[in-house]
Amino acid sequence: MTTLKTKISSSLLVLTGILSVTAVPAAAQELGMTFYGIQFEQFEFRAGDENESFAVWDGDAFIGTDEFKARWISEGEFDTDTDKFETLENHLVGQVPISTFFDAKAGVRVDTPEGADRWYGVLGAAGLAPQWFEVDANLFLSEEGDASARLEVEYELLLTNKLILTPSAELDIAFSDDIEIGVGSGLSIGEVGLRLSYDLVDRMISPYLGIVHEQKFGNTKNLAEDGAEDTSSWFAVIGTKIAF
Repeated sequence: MTTLKTKISSSLLVLTGILSVTAVPAAAQELGMTFYGIQFEQFEFRAGDENESFAVWDGDAFIGTDEFKARWISEGEFDTDTDKFETLENHLVGQVPISTFFDAKAGVRVDTPEGADRWYGVLGAAGLAPQWFEVDANLFLSEEGDASARLEVEYELLLTNKLILTPSAELDIAFSDDIEIGVGSGLSIGEVGLRLSYDLVDRMISPYLGIVHEQKFGNTKNLAEDGAEDTSSWFAVIGTKIAF
């Protein structure tokens, strides 16, 4: 529990530091030049097919202008059975527009799960692709010299003005082995999800139900099997989207 408290405290300190560093003068806010907000695309509880359970989140806070935004991104999985972080990522990036629908971003990522920690440089792009697919693509380079990439795609299908079906997919690719954290070269981890949400308050609060499938591939799958870890899991999820 001491380790858990330390890591939670570290995450809060990171957020506090980001908000203080990126704060802008009140006069700029009065001129309407500064934007800020917090949102969680995922804030959920997952119950797995092997009786495992996780608290999962994927959210960010941002502050800035149309020309530049500082963004703090946090995502993680906390195993409620063992009181351990399966994954815990924090990103601090600067973001600038490169087209009408896409922004480029660069910064750092820090992973502090239960196992080995990692620092990464981040370079990526995020925005709306044709047909209104939300796309987030990133390249990572770790302090160990290992390169990897991640692609996230999401689409919101409006069944009614308030009822929304959201399919999503995420793929991780490693360009080299990082055995210490259980990642092998090639396509490593994939996740697909389907969530049905209902907007309660102007899309500020949108509770949802859904299903998620996680799969490990290739060398990463082999490493997981060697460590007697699951390589394929299904989850029922319940949660809410939050934006303000």
